[in-house]
Amino acid sequence: ALLSYCTAILRVYNLYGRRDNKYKARIKILVHETGVEEITRQIEAEWQELKDAQLKLPEADIRAIEAYFAPPALAERLEGDQAVKLARLDSKGFSEWLDQNVVTHRHPDYAAVTISLKGIGEVPGDASDSQMDAIADIAETYGFDELRVSHEQNLILPHVARADLKAVYDALVGIGLATANSNLISDIIACPGLDYCALATARSIPIAQEISRRFASLERQREIGELKLKISGCINACGHHHVGHIGILGVEKKGSELYQVTLGGSADENTSVGEIIGRGFSSEEITDAIEQIVETYLGLRLDPQEKFIDAYRRVGPAPFKEALYAGEAKAA
Repeated sequence: ALLSYCTAILRVYNLYGRRDNKYKARIKILVHETGVEEITRQIEAEWQELKDAQLKLPEADIRAIEAYFAPPALAERLEGDQAVKLARLDSKGFSEWLDQNVVTHRHPDYAAVTISLKGIGEVPGDASDSQMDAIADIAETYGFDELRVSHEQNLILPHVARADLKAVYDALVGIGLATANSNLISDIIACPGLDYCALATARSIPIAQEISRRFASLERQREIGELKLKISGCINACGHHHVGHIGILGVEKKGSELYQVTLGGSADENTSVGEIIGRGFSSEEITDAIEQIVETYLGLRLDPQEKFIDAYRRVGPAPFKEALYAGEAKAA
């Protein structure tokens, strides 16, 4: 059913999508121009014609896919907990990385590791050829030869024995990829922007780098807690800005770059699209604006456990607008 329904969506888009304008050749533009109710009706009608057709996969194909993606045989590594405990005592950096970039696995002796490609002040999502060679070696030695790319522009080692976590960390330190910032404010998703993309109307990478440097302190980042910041250099939204807790959209206005801020977006199971908070900011202003938003959040959250997105949903945009634009209103 999922395969046929996705096909129905693509067929409707192929029939009615804006192929006449490369800036509008996106399914979100079609949804906006057509309306959710009407496009849903079209998709449902198309699906009724497809759902019992030839799109159902043969059982042999399903079994082959299952075999291809079968998890590796994970041997017991009971020494893991003790090894991690001792390594924590020996290395503060390892302990911070463990807390931030390592998550539990269904097998108690293993963990999944996020390799952050978001070094402070670096280009988000970039890695050199030598770093990728080294990561491949790490995956081969400690990760059952498996490496995944996340939509957050990081790399994942999905099966690492807890007993090997310190060795993996040390190897990542050696290639400059042990930044302990997964899901923190410097773990920014950013598109290539005007530096590399012909569709872009504003730069993304330099803005991401400047924000990353502003919040360089890991202690400060951890005090802020989980915060998804996403940047796009045009309305095509390749940086997912519309579903960032804080989203930044770069646009061109009168020959200059302007950065529009949205708040309250989320791409988890409680999906929401961010709200435009007010007028845009210049490239010189945008980092200060983001810092003002963060400081406002820290001042109004109920306790350190209340995440940015939860605080925003509780209080709404008013306190943030006041913090960003109060001076303008008084001057007017």
